[in-house]
Amino acid sequence: MTNAADLRASIRRDTLRQRNGLPAVLRQEKSAAIRERVLATPCLIEARTIFTYINFRSEVETAPLVTHWLATGKTICVPLTVVEDSQLLAYQIFDPTNDLSPGYCQIPEPDPASATPINPADIEVILLPGSAFDLYGGRLGYGGGFYDRFIASQAPQALRVGLAFELQVTGRLPLLAHDQTLDLLITEDRTLDFT
Repeated sequence: MTNAADLRASIRRDTLRQRNGLPAVLRQEKSAAIRERVLATPCLIEARTIFTYINFRSEVETAPLVTHWLATGKTICVPLTVVEDSQLLAYQIFDPTNDLSPGYCQIPEPDPASATPINPADIEVILLPGSAFDLYGGRLGYGGGFYDRFIASQAPQALRVGLAFELQVTGRLPLLAHDQTLDLLITEDRTLDFT
């Protein structure tokens, strides 16, 4: 590796290859175990407004969490990716089946023409996806920096909760100045608190 960018790219590639190699049944089982931990986490029980990614490809599944939280009356908002501005916008959803359709990179996203925008200052918790995570609250996303920018400029007050499979967790990642760190990391085996 010639520099930090190469090392980070290598970590992303290797970790995602492992995550993509998880059989679907095992991914569902591990996601269910993560979901149980999430639903038992006090800050998430108490939160009224949660910003969450909608799982795509081999990510930890969030759809059942969204359904559960909507049924309990929480305000759930999800990201809309604005590629031209390299930013995320938060939109409230009420019914994932009808409120989401393939957007940026085919990721399920809300339709800004019909969805309700949410003020990022109202977001209490952000559930973050990622490619790799470490034991100190470090997170590598997918390389676009969308979540890092959103947290830093739009929702710095929100509690940051990473969802990951254990195979995505390593000792320490080579973080850069712009990388936003986590408050909690929840895997199928444990909850790590960095606060």
